[in-house]
Amino acid sequence: MQNLEVIFEDNHIIVVKKQPNIPSQADKTEDRDMLTIVKEYLREKYSKPGNVYLGLVHRLDRPVGGVMIFAKTSKAASRLSDQVREKVFKKKYLAVVDGKFENKVGVLEDYLYKDERNNISKVVSKEKKNAKIAKLDFEVLAYNEVKNLSLVKINLHTGRHHQIRVQLAHSGHSIFGDQKYGTRGQGKQIALWAYELTIKHPITKEEMTFKSLPESNGTWCILKDIKL
Repeated sequence: MQNLEVIFEDNHIIVVKKQPNIPSQADKTEDRDMLTIVKEYLREKYSKPGNVYLGLVHRLDRPVGGVMIFAKTSKAASRLSDQVREKVFKKKYLAVVDGKFENKVGVLEDYLYKDERNNISKVVSKEKKNAKIAKLDFEVLAYNEVKNLSLVKINLHTGRHHQIRVQLAHSGHSIFGDQKYGTRGQGKQIALWAYELTIKHPITKEEMTFKSLPESNGTWCILKDIKL
C-alpha cells in the first residue's frame, strides 16, 4: 500500500494530504505525482486490474502541501469542477510571511498577468492585456517578534496562477522560503499550506469541510498553541 495519508474516502471522492514537493499531476520532470500515487493506492486497495479512473479536480503548486480532493467517478468529477467554477469549492491556506502587518485583517486585490514563458505571475495595471483580477482576504493569527515573521490565514476569492505568493510578496510580506517571489528563507521549504477545503458532496449535496495541518516544527513552530 502506498504511503498515503487519506483524510476521507467514499465511493465518489477521496481526500488526501499532499506532501510538499510532489507535483499534483505528471509533468516534464517525470517525478512521482499525486494523481499517480492515489491511483496506485486505489488499485492496490481494491485489487483493480488495469487503469483506475481518478478525476483531478484542482491542483496545488508543487512546493505546497495540504488537502487535495480527487473524484472517483466521472459524475463526481464533473460536479466538483462545476463547484470550482461557481466558487462553491472553497480553499483556505496558512502561510508564514515576512514582517508585521499594520492590520490584523485585510483584503488584497490586484490585477495579475501570467508570464507563460517564465512560469511566473506579476502584479500589473488593469489596462494590461490578459490581466486578471485577483482577490484574497487574510487574518493574522500570530506574530513572532524575534524572527519578524507572521502567521496568516488566507481565504481565496479567485484562483489565479501563484496568486497568494505574488500578492503577498507585492504587499511587502513575501512567504518565507518562496524561491520565486520571496526575500527570506532561500533554500528552505516554502511556508504555504492548503489547510482547509470545503465542498458540497457531489452526490449527497452535504457541505463537507476537510482539514490538514503541517507539523508545528521548523518554520511552522509559530503554529503551536494556535487553534484552527
